Amino acid sequence: MEYITQLIDLFVHLDKHLHELASQYGIWATVLLIVIVFCETGLVVTPFLPGDSLLFAAGALAASGFFEVEVLLVTLFVAAVLGDGVNYHIGKYIGPRVFQRDSRWIKRKYLERTQRFYEKYGGKTIIIARFVPIVRTFAPFLAGVGTMHYSRFLAYNIVGAFLWVFGFILAGYFFGNIPVVKNNFSLVILGIIIVSILPAVFEVLRAHKEDRAMV
Repeated sequence: MEYITQLIDLFVHLDKHLHELASQYGIWATVLLIVIVFCETGLVVTPFLPGDSLLFAAGALAASGFFEVEVLLVTLFVAAVLGDGVNYHIGKYIGPRVFQRDSRWIKRKYLERTQRFYEKYGGKTIIIARFVPIVRTFAPFLAGVGTMHYSRFLAYNIVGAFLWVFGFILAGYFFGNIPVVKNNFSLVILGIIIVSILPAVFEVLRAHKEDRAMV
């Protein structure tokens, strides 16, 4: 329970934690951001890591001089592209076995929900999923499991990473220090988290409704 409380505090007060890290560790704070973005997109077992809110907070702190915005844009874009690429190849290697049964770390129901996104949006799922937590982590994995050619996947991957990283970092950079946003930053971060997970919540509710209808 204490771990969950700490995790919630990390998400909601992301700006304060990043501010402390940037103040104390300088360049290592940027390295930590790179690692988090890579892991959240590249490792199918870490969908719980912050994504959208982290980028927005980093952009806001860059506007205050704690990060170099150009460095953030380039390095986190590369981390996001590489993360999805690694996830694709993990899916290609172990994916078929995961679909046969639940593993300790990967729940098949998450994969099945992501599969519905593919059925609805096709290859564009790789781009759309960048803005949907959990689905963002499992979409490249499923692309590797399926028959999507890597060159086609890479094109969607690059476009999605560019829109996601540049969009949220620049939003934080230009709007994060507006007085009304800065004075209510924790609420803004919480709002971003809520808006981000809404599509996943709607998908879960829709799937639950379909399951009840089949009973």
